[in-house]
Amino acid sequence: MTNSNTKIQDWALLLLRLVFGGAMLGAHGWGKLLRLFSGNEISFSDPFGIGPTASLALAVFAEVVCSALLVLGLFTRQAVLPLIVTMLVAFLYVHLDDPFTKMEKSVLYLTGYLVLWAFGPGWYSLDAQWRN
Repeated sequence: MTNSNTKIQDWALLLLRLVFGGAMLGAHGWGKLLRLFSGNEISFSDPFGIGPTASLALAVFAEVVCSALLVLGLFTRQAVLPLIVTMLVAFLYVHLDDPFTKMEKSVLYLTGYLVLWAFGPGWYSLDAQWRN
């Protein structure tokens, strides 16, 4: 790959990290975090049989903590794994019987996270700067 292609790829990976990490954190994770600590009774999907509170806590970990790490490009490949699992659960457990318009977000997020897992965070990340 030429140097200009590498730079374009690095910018594209930064854009993917910022959009997919930021959108997941702001549009999905933050609300779940508030619900987890609201003091109200927790009603949440429990696909692994560990209870709705524990399931919500795992979703909060992925959608808040791992999304923040993704935005920073820190421990990117490790951070994206819980997000991949969360989107697989959303697609295969929560929305599988729904029309595509309901499952579309989980498919799109899953695709972006798989790309980030495959290609890594790119140069414009704390991972890359830490390696240097």
